[in-house]
Amino acid sequence: MTVGETDLRKHPNSPFTMAVLVLLTLVVGTPLAQASDRYRAEFVILERIIAPENLVENMSGQTVTPTPIINKALWFTPEDGGPRSSLDQVSGLYLDSAAARLTNSGRFRILAKAGWLEDFPQNYVGERLAVAVGDWLPQARQRDVEGYIKIDRKRFLHVETHLNHWQDAASAAQPSAQAEPQLLTWIRETRRMRSSKIHFLDSPTIGVLIYFAKIED
Repeated sequence: MTVGETDLRKHPNSPFTMAVLVLLTLVVGTPLAQASDRYRAEFVILERIIAPENLVENMSGQTVTPTPIINKALWFTPEDGGPRSSLDQVSGLYLDSAAARLTNSGRFRILAKAGWLEDFPQNYVGERLAVAVGDWLPQARQRDVEGYIKIDRKRFLHVETHLNHWQDAASAAQPSAQAEPQLLTWIRETRRMRSSKIHFLDSPTIGVLIYFAKIED
């Protein structure tokens, strides 16, 4: 038994004892403050306005693995319906002003904007989020920009971007018949994200603006 314990037992109702007991209750009963794992995530998918004859990248020899069936959507626009997302979208994006500047430049058009709040704890392995935006390709019967985006977190947040930009086959015998599309460009990149910093991933024809901001407690 320590001197402190003896004093507390001898004088259970003294002001000093009561103060110590209150302090101990606060120390033991209050958990240590935890760093927030909640982030605001924002994505803007855009297309560069460029004439086909000015596109010098030749992707005809690239082998494209078909995009797997993905149940969760970042932004998905079916042929005859409005855009859909599996995420609880928020308005007033931080990236709105950057997207507006790109649009006003006359060199880009915005295909989709998405923003939501989500917890990304350490060692988080995210699901693939399907993307299908842009023009409808009648021959291929799909959107001209499709693929997925995936978010993981180890020590830092990482975004895997896997997007294809297609065009209808020019040699299709019948415009209304389904035909395999031709690949224009793609984005295949995994990048580490810094919080409160705008990141830009791009190819000659498409790009993605990305922004994460930690939600402080």
